Amino acid sequence: MKIQPVILSGGAGTRLWPLSREQYPKQLLSFHGDHTLLQQTVKRLDGLSSLVGEVAEPIIVCNEEHRFLVAEQLRSIASHPAAILLEPEGRNTAPALTVAALATLAQGEDAILLVMPADHVIANTAAYHAAVNTAAGQAEKGALVTFGIVPTAPETGFGYIRKGTLIADAPTQSSALSPQSYQLDTFVEKPDADTARAYVDSGDYLWNSGMFVMRASVWLEQLKRFQPQMVMACEKALQQATEDLDFCRLDPEAFKVCPNDSIDYAVMEKLGADGDEPGQALATVVPLDAGWSDLGAWSAIWEVGEGSADGNVFQGDVLSHGCRNTLIHAGHRLVAGVGIEDMLVVETADAVLVAHRDHAQDVKQIVEQLKAAQRPERLAHRQVYRPWGSYEGVDAGERFQVKRIVVTPGSALSLQMHHHRAEHWIVVKGTARVTCGDQEFLLSENQSTYIPIGEKHRLENPGAVPLEIIEVQSGGYLGEDDIVRFDDRYGRGESGHEESGNE
Repeated sequence: MKIQPVILSGGAGTRLWPLSREQYPKQLLSFHGDHTLLQQTVKRLDGLSSLVGEVAEPIIVCNEEHRFLVAEQLRSIASHPAAILLEPEGRNTAPALTVAALATLAQGEDAILLVMPADHVIANTAAYHAAVNTAAGQAEKGALVTFGIVPTAPETGFGYIRKGTLIADAPTQSSALSPQSYQLDTFVEKPDADTARAYVDSGDYLWNSGMFVMRASVWLEQLKRFQPQMVMACEKALQQATEDLDFCRLDPEAFKVCPNDSIDYAVMEKLGADGDEPGQALATVVPLDAGWSDLGAWSAIWEVGEGSADGNVFQGDVLSHGCRNTLIHAGHRLVAGVGIEDMLVVETADAVLVAHRDHAQDVKQIVEQLKAAQRPERLAHRQVYRPWGSYEGVDAGERFQVKRIVVTPGSALSLQMHHHRAEHWIVVKGTARVTCGDQEFLLSENQSTYIPIGEKHRLENPGAVPLEIIEVQSGGYLGEDDIVRFDDRYGRGESGHEESGNE
């Protein structure tokens, strides 16, 4: 059999604010170890082929605003995705899976899709591979399979799945490395504490993981039964898609009319326990006991972190005295905690979160307040990433702002001009190739230049080390939309509106 991994990377991670932002969400961050959650998801496929047979390069479905970040993270781990499908706007997981299934069939392959959210942690890869092998065997027979997480506590923040009848050809004894599979009886919404405790005590319930295995054609067949308009919208969005560098841009007009729905609600919850209705596939569930977490809130980061004897999880420059069961994340400065218990403290360059662990899920309410007030802290960090590197705000005042710009070797900003601001560039590290009007010249460390208002200009790094410059902007309007692009190697639009960002 052939497995086609599909990695869904469209989430916003609002409960992990202020580290996770709309333009740099949690799947692009590293919470432990050297790799981001997206990279960990890709590397989780390593070695799977020895158990299940052929495993294709993954299809990535992500928001178009994250495309260069996703591509760079994949490049840095030597991953070569089969496709990167760009959603013009998020429409939940069912449309994302549908365009991936259509893209798979368009290549002449009715492969088994392994659907993997990009923001999960799985500690035991061997157990995960064993569960995938079991699920793929059921998918080969036409089943739509989900993974149910073996619960470790009466968690009220997850939905649950009730197991049905044991599949006849399953192993007689279940273990993490030889899991059984069951008919899926029913999905259950997030319970209260007493109900969750009864679920766990019964042994009949599993946490809903949001991970799935099914053949591409079977998914589309079942979706046509329940959501035919979604299939039509996704077909049109893919048919009218445009190729952009290494990306496939889904057609915005077609995709925006697609219903917004999850895989669970669109299909899985509508399938009967025995799959005996005409044209209906069987829904099954494979228990997964592999140290799983969806890192849905800062309390989950505390749970998976390496704690001290007092239950504290510290990241960054942290000092403490008399703290217990507390997470402190220091990103940019020293953070000291004294006598605090069951707390979450997260420091970034422009925001600090202080919350009780019992209220970790309520962080999203702060994000809603930021959104209502149209505050920039919801969208991006001070350091903003671009396909050519990054920039970071250093200082700002009336008619001026200062930025630190880093350009990766061989990269270049667009050829552009500004109607309302002039710029001074001072090279701090590396070598800059500067285009200013009809002139082109090199600048080395401690040299500078001036870009007048209305002059076409471009900044490039022709060297082998990152180029760092300090940019001082001055003028009557310093908004990021005052950019007119004349040429751009990354295929961005003519103005700065497209990515709400610099250069």
